Amino acid sequence: MRTYGQYCPIARGAEIFAERWTPLIIRNLHLGCGSFSEILEGAPGLSRTLLSQRLKQLERFGIVESALKSEGRGRHYALTPAGHDLFKVCVSLGEWGAAWLEIAPEHLDPFVALWSMCNALRRDRLPQRRVVIRFDFTDRRHRERFWLLIERGETEICKVYPGLDEDLYITAEAEAFVKWHAGRLTWAEATRDRRIQLHGPSWLVRAFPTWNGRSMFARVTPVSQSSAA
Repeated sequence: MRTYGQYCPIARGAEIFAERWTPLIIRNLHLGCGSFSEILEGAPGLSRTLLSQRLKQLERFGIVESALKSEGRGRHYALTPAGHDLFKVCVSLGEWGAAWLEIAPEHLDPFVALWSMCNALRRDRLPQRRVVIRFDFTDRRHRERFWLLIERGETEICKVYPGLDEDLYITAEAEAFVKWHAGRLTWAEATRDRRIQLHGPSWLVRAFPTWNGRSMFARVTPVSQSSAA
């Protein structure tokens, strides 16, 4: 690893935190991703080789700890007290980014927003019965389909048809969905002009937006908006 060669705590901390993908790995661990595959799923574009290197590095610095799974193969990963403290830096960075940076077209990946939404759902508000939701993103740039399975408070995103009856169909523009999740649009604004459409039982259509699966930074008001106000 390259170093700044300085005793300054900012320099020494940046040597670890500023490594590419490290903040996202720490974020995913904080969100409850405990297995190698779960961490990888929440970081599209990260290779298995690089994730393995980063996890070993973070363990060496005492930021992550791992143990063999009690059942099955592989290891279970978790943040140490030092890792939880480092996540506070992730939060500060996220608050700054939400306030000062615009969401550009290249950031409109609906899978990332859907994955993040699943980690922010209010478990106490989810249906007790199994629910299968199909998401169709219709943008020319993001024409994709995913399924969200909800059962007993647990969620799973599928990229191929899971072979189960679908209870709710959501058709959305990627931009509207991402910006709603990020807090840049209210639900009313996102569903205006049919940018997000829900089709299914009325109770499920009404319930979906109350599950509150928005980003932890949705409460941050962008500086451009606060200045305009």
